Amino acid sequence: MTVRTLFVGDVHGCSAELASLLALARPSRVVLVGDLFTKGPDPDGVWKLIVQHGAEAVLGNHDDLVLRRWHRHRKLLAPEAAVEWLERCPLSLAGPGWLCVHAGIHPTGGLAETTRHTALTVRRWPDDSHSDNPFWWEDYTGAPMVIYGHDARRGLVDRRPHSLGLDTGCVYGGQLTGYLLEEDVLLHIAAEAAYCPVSAPATRQPSA
Repeated sequence: MTVRTLFVGDVHGCSAELASLLALARPSRVVLVGDLFTKGPDPDGVWKLIVQHGAEAVLGNHDDLVLRRWHRHRKLLAPEAAVEWLERCPLSLAGPGWLCVHAGIHPTGGLAETTRHTALTVRRWPDDSHSDNPFWWEDYTGAPMVIYGHDARRGLVDRRPHSLGLDTGCVYGGQLTGYLLEEDVLLHIAAEAAYCPVSAPATRQPSA
């Protein structure tokens, strides 16, 4: 059987768009970049699709929030079985030529020097305290290709072969973006609604 690995940007409870993307891509393996259940309309539907397709995922900052709310307050922000599954999700997944994390990695030290906080939240490097700080992916020019999400404001950030940012703000009315690894192809599903309205996510693609 031909391997078709699909990476999926931040789903945020958008089950209809995820179902459409899976139907379009027909993947044999699904890897989600995190932030799976919060903000959007149908966390139960997202969980059903994860189970149906045997999807894998890296932990996102909102997934981490789901776990913290459950442990501290016994408040469920996702199906209980999904919370148990999130407990086992790693901060990173890797394969030949690729590395998947939710937000990013240490741009010069790589995964070995990437802290949990960096993997879950990094945008600018070393932090977001100054708007003139570079984005981590501007300083990352190595290998493997880092596939990530987390930053809907930037939209698609395509700097292949070094990195690829897939969060195109579906929950905000943008798109759900997937990447078929073996074919090196991007797929897009338009959001059916702005479930969590904010200012429109960026649609331009930063230059390499």
